[in-house]
Amino acid sequence: MGITNIFLFIGGLGGTEVVLILFAILLLFGAKRIPELARGMGRGIREFKDATKEIKSDIESSVKDDQSVTK
Repeated sequence: MGITNIFLFIGGLGGTEVVLILFAILLLFGAKRIPELARGMGRGIREFKDATKEIKSDIESSVKDDQSVTK
């Protein structure tokens, strides 16, 4: 039950399909490449989060500036 809850975002994939997909990825990229790919994905996600935080702070600061100018 717990494992299927983790994969809810994937849709209707069962345990067998997930194992087959992971096995295919292992065959395509090899055991040495997978950690490098995961690190690269982690860096990309971190950069995306940082960029969204920066944009959010820019928007909030511009709203504060607009509010101070109108007062």
